[in-house]
Amino acid sequence: MQPRRSAQWYSGDVRNSYIHRAWMRRGLPADAFDGRPHIAIANTASDLTPCNAHLDEVSRSVADGIHRAGGIALNLPVVSLGETQVRPTAMLWRNMAAMAIEEMLRANPIDGVVLLGGCDKTIPALLMGAASVDLPAVVVPGGPMLTGTFRGVPLGCGTGVWQLSEEVRAGTLSAADFQGSESSMIRSRGHCNTMGTASTMGLLAEVLGMTLPGVAGTPAPDSRLLEAAHATGVLAVDLVDRGLRPSAVMTRGSFLNAIVALAALGGSTNAVVHLLAIAGRLGVDLVQDDFDRVGSHVPLLVDLLPAGRFLMDDLFRAGGLHAVLAEVRDLLDPAALTVTGRPLVDYLGAAQVYDREVIRPRERPLQPEAGIAVLYGNLAPDGAVIKPAAASPALLTHRGPAVVFDSVEDLRARLDDPDLDVTADSVLILRGCGPRGYPGMPEVANMPLPAKILEQGVRDMVRICDGRMSGTAYGTVVLHVTPEAAAGGPLGRVRTGDPIILDVPNRRLSVDVPDEELAAREPAPETVKAFAAPARGWERLYVDTVGQANTGADQSFLLGASGDQVSRESH
Repeated sequence: MQPRRSAQWYSGDVRNSYIHRAWMRRGLPADAFDGRPHIAIANTASDLTPCNAHLDEVSRSVADGIHRAGGIALNLPVVSLGETQVRPTAMLWRNMAAMAIEEMLRANPIDGVVLLGGCDKTIPALLMGAASVDLPAVVVPGGPMLTGTFRGVPLGCGTGVWQLSEEVRAGTLSAADFQGSESSMIRSRGHCNTMGTASTMGLLAEVLGMTLPGVAGTPAPDSRLLEAAHATGVLAVDLVDRGLRPSAVMTRGSFLNAIVALAALGGSTNAVVHLLAIAGRLGVDLVQDDFDRVGSHVPLLVDLLPAGRFLMDDLFRAGGLHAVLAEVRDLLDPAALTVTGRPLVDYLGAAQVYDREVIRPRERPLQPEAGIAVLYGNLAPDGAVIKPAAASPALLTHRGPAVVFDSVEDLRARLDDPDLDVTADSVLILRGCGPRGYPGMPEVANMPLPAKILEQGVRDMVRICDGRMSGTAYGTVVLHVTPEAAAGGPLGRVRTGDPIILDVPNRRLSVDVPDEELAAREPAPETVKAFAAPARGWERLYVDTVGQANTGADQSFLLGASGDQVSRESH
């Protein structure tokens, strides 16, 4: 059995040990301090994070499992980020949440932790914080909501919003009907039921080895989630006894497996910045180009929105994550471990597919090559990404004149102007939306199309942005352009009318302007004004120290792990 970290607080008969024990004796018996493992339940439940509101119930099942295994369960509320609620963007606080989680895990007398998350940024933040402190840890993903229907048609959360709102703007759906779909779309507890960022990161947490095998993707209202939560509590005690830490589970092989899974699932582009950030906390050698090198030729096997037709409870019904991974088992690192101590591939032998429309066989994929593509050129010297699975094939090779917007506000003010000089061949460019420029890198890259273009029946155009897009979004969208305009990137020097070249097969993104001319241009004054640094608080610290998208957009001072040691005593 491993020495208990919590004993550094509780053991002995000195005054400080007395203080630590006495203030915890509000319900804890004396034998709670006699070597039993103390397990924190890092809980992101919040009424203002609707997708995580049910995690208090999940926490109780985890606690029951911890107690059954002889441990002490300790509720630890942590920073929660509601993707649909917080302004200006939840991504602004992902790193802050991760830092707060790390510090609270390190500062408190705990031996291990169960991480409860669901909404987009919560699982990445939890994994980043846990990786930095490197205590034994395991994730319980909160799970997707059940499918709602509107006028007899299933609704995909997020994706349905983008689709229906464009129909309103095109005049084919009334505003009253649009509003009537609200309660239909959000049918139950849980996060988005599309293959958006929340679903993607919940599933990839399991591929990284950080969940009880078989739990990821379980719908939030399903009683089997509570059963798995109880079993995870039991497992957490075992993790502490074995001393198995995230650094031993999340290896380079685990991250490469996650890239394979990301492609096969048709997962969110946001996984790129989240996986890079988590790897950065561990010191794992993972770079943006790995997503293209490892994942770009992996077939898309899961027919889920936004790239396909079905939704997350269909994937669960059809066999779930393990059934998908079994189809690409030969592409997975067989040595990559899970928190059970056994390799991930050991759990794939019994996997079965029960619906071949939802999970396609390898020889009949939805798309033969669907992973993230990384583009380079004079418009993106350090790279940009695109999700071909969600794009229009005819637009993956395209040349058209730029229509430039200097900010989100500029876009909203001019997009539907009847005098806007735009055609279906134009390339919409939105800048000032990177980590520094916004700040926080919002999900705005999937720009709405101009009203005059929608009225022509067009539903996709090439769009380019230094921000992100929702994992539930779709379209021919180039995003994460690096360096961003606010960091001096060439996107800030593009002018309306410049010919833009998108060539995804050859991984090219360029503006057809001589390099000397492009370098000599000054950024538009409106763009420079929009990049003014915040005066104070977290935003100022964020802007001053945040990295670019191609490295995970983490803070420079948070890279690497600091361990769990706290040597000083304040009492």
